[in-house]
Amino acid sequence: MSEKLRLPPLNALRVFHAVVRHKSFRQAADELLVTPQAVGQQIKVLEDTLQVTLFERKGRAIELTESAILLSHYVKAGFDEFAEGVRRVTKSTYRDRINLNASPYFATHYLLPRLALFRQILPGADLRLTTMVDLPDFGRDDIDMTVQWGYGGWPDLETVLLVPDPKIICCTPAIGQQIKSAQDLTRFTLLDTVKSKRLWPDILRHLKVEQADGDRSIGFDDAATMRRATLQGIGVGLVSVIDAEEDFRSGALVAPIGRNALADMPTEQVPGFYLVLPRGHLRAKAVAALHRWLMQQDWRSDLLASPLPRPIPLSD
Repeated sequence: MSEKLRLPPLNALRVFHAVVRHKSFRQAADELLVTPQAVGQQIKVLEDTLQVTLFERKGRAIELTESAILLSHYVKAGFDEFAEGVRRVTKSTYRDRINLNASPYFATHYLLPRLALFRQILPGADLRLTTMVDLPDFGRDDIDMTVQWGYGGWPDLETVLLVPDPKIICCTPAIGQQIKSAQDLTRFTLLDTVKSKRLWPDILRHLKVEQADGDRSIGFDDAATMRRATLQGIGVGLVSVIDAEEDFRSGALVAPIGRNALADMPTEQVPGFYLVLPRGHLRAKAVAALHRWLMQQDWRSDLLASPLPRPIPLSD
């Protein structure tokens, strides 16, 4: 039988967690209300227990070793779970509360029309919805789960793609008349979101377009602002399918190189909306119920926008 793993003292791990966050023994000591010498003693206990070096001194600064960086991910996850458990056990009003964050676009176009359905499944849940573009700090922001736009790849978090967010190259009809080929796109300002520096580069490579040396792009914080800039003729934008179809029907925008020009983009180059949360949060029944419900929805059906009825002219 293998020897049972000897875990380090919890207090030593707590001190290590503080030092990693502050990158300083003194600042960790101030937070923990102890002396820097006491912090150093606990770090030595931890290093002796693990038989590894965790920090290297560089003058007055310290640097994490590879072992410390690896350990810090697991220690942070552990203390996050401790905090989550204490909150849910000690606050009865918190047990059935679900704090859901979603990107503004997903919340408006996908989530809000369906929330009434979730109420029927879990009527007693206290659902709180916030909208932030950036990935929240789950502990600091008190968030149970988030729907995040991007390409996936959030380490140490449970991540599942809910729906892809394919783009259509759009512009005003006036600009569209000047675009005869994909190469002509580079003659105009390319509108982008600051959340992704790879959207246009991936698309231009896919279209085999030679990029100019100068950067003729403008970045926006969110998709809604970029869409408005496209509608105002500031440049050529990348508009999500649902919005693009609406603007095509109204005649406000056109697809200068075709609506399906990006249909064969590699899957890994297509952004999407991902459901993201710490794995430990699924232990709360209300959170697990919402997670299952979000996973079961047919979000892709929303991409198939039905055409609006044709307007009927007024009769005399």
